[in-house]
Amino acid sequence: MNIIEVSHLVKEYKKIKKERGLRGAVKNLFVQNTETVRAVDDISFSIEKGDIVGYIGPNGAGKSTTVKMLSGIMRPTSGEILIDGISPQKDRKRVVRNLGVVFGQRSQLNWDLRLGETFELLKRIYQIEDKTYTENLGTLNEIFQIDRFIDTPVRQLSLGQRMRGDLVAAMLHSPEVLFLDEPTIGLDVEAKYSVRKFIKEVNQRGKTTIILTTHDLGDIQELCRRVIIINEGAVIEDGSLDELIDKIAPYRHLIIDFYHPVTIPHPHAEIVSVREARSVYRFRKDEITAARLIEDISHTAPIKEVGLEEAKIDDIIRTVYHQRKASVQS
Repeated sequence: MNIIEVSHLVKEYKKIKKERGLRGAVKNLFVQNTETVRAVDDISFSIEKGDIVGYIGPNGAGKSTTVKMLSGIMRPTSGEILIDGISPQKDRKRVVRNLGVVFGQRSQLNWDLRLGETFELLKRIYQIEDKTYTENLGTLNEIFQIDRFIDTPVRQLSLGQRMRGDLVAAMLHSPEVLFLDEPTIGLDVEAKYSVRKFIKEVNQRGKTTIILTTHDLGDIQELCRRVIIINEGAVIEDGSLDELIDKIAPYRHLIIDFYHPVTIPHPHAEIVSVREARSVYRFRKDEITAARLIEDISHTAPIKEVGLEEAKIDDIIRTVYHQRKASVQS
């Protein structure tokens, strides 16, 4: 069952073109030339209930603009969005009651209140029943231990504590859909672990659908079953992370340390380097398994130690961007 439907979504805005130089500066005072820029360019996708989807791309790709339109903060130029069958542009209040939104660089917490008072304020705004509020706060406290700083003024919270507070605030009203825009930005290792743990648990406990935009590819590897890659306002890849890796980088590297220097060729692998008793083999995953390759080579010479290198996710994403750029230029 699809809980999010996006069809031919477009967002355009006007950009003022300023002429350079003294003459241009004077002309700009009286005449303003504008051009139309497409921040989001005919995007379509659907997301099933309970999925965690990584929505990734370089700076300026249109990620945050898309999230703002999905959450009803911004209106699209054209196209349609349905959240659980409801348009956020036509009935934003109804949709918002079913959404949680966290922007990593903007807190929804009130800096002049204690953290607990902010939660109480949100309880009234969303008209959360006492029993539901208590249960939700208790469940979220099990994950984040926010009781340790719930009486601390928001302005005195650390970045990690504030992010935990924002995540709890976004989930107090039991939304079915959670939008997370750079939730781990600027956090240390321990805080990132806590945020990732939170995302996994709210997804598993309540089948919460989560769209995650991030530049931290560790978040993608750790959390996402599916990735949508956007660049220059358009979707360039959409599928499982494993499928993307197989498509872009079908090769693996097998590192073999022998007891003595030796070079052993194999029909289904290329030797990319040999250094003393170490050989590195490059092979396609769809042609031969690492186990079979090791077994074949071990029949010729005894093996001391082996290692296996998978393609790195950041290299995969970089390759996708470059391929898109090359195709546009050609």
